[in-house]
Amino acid sequence: MTTGAHTSASPARPRRSRLRTFLPLGVAVWFVLEIWLLTLVAGASGGLVVLLVLLAGLVLGSVVIKRAGRRAFRNLTRTLQQRQAGETPPDRPNSEGNGLMMLGGLLLIIPGVLSDALGLLLLLPPVQKAVSRSAERTVERRLREAGPGTLGDAFRQARMRRPDGRVVQGEVIREDGHAADAPRDPRPPLTR
Repeated sequence: MTTGAHTSASPARPRRSRLRTFLPLGVAVWFVLEIWLLTLVAGASGGLVVLLVLLAGLVLGSVVIKRAGRRAFRNLTRTLQQRQAGETPPDRPNSEGNGLMMLGGLLLIIPGVLSDALGLLLLLPPVQKAVSRSAERTVERRLREAGPGTLGDAFRQARMRRPDGRVVQGEVIREDGHAADAPRDPRPPLTR
């Protein structure tokens, strides 16, 4: 009969990532901080002012998200029209701030003073460019660190296409002189 005790033969549980460990704590701290700031504003100016600030954030956030969505759709339509006409569209249309504008609008919609301040900051073009560059560097670094068979490897493979959609033909040669994609027979060689 087993007592439910773990034996040494049972596999160890994988470690939780830092994000999975600290994200719930961070969300709880953010929530408490937002409530505390709203009570401070309500104590200093009154409940009606807090209600008006929350409503203004909701309306402004909705307008920002709608505008960024329309701009993204317009850029997509323009790119598709250029491809149909046989023109080569630019690699990166000037839509780098659309996602950050939508995030800023979402932060404005979320009730709270701190989220409104961060949302307004994300609407500023210099802040958008700095955040965009930082995120791009982080993604590039993570893709370089990713090994074969990972999602990063899939992105790297997808980026081997030319802007016109054609695959760049070639072969990767490792330092030991063997082709990286050479098929390998998993069976041992036959001996007679």
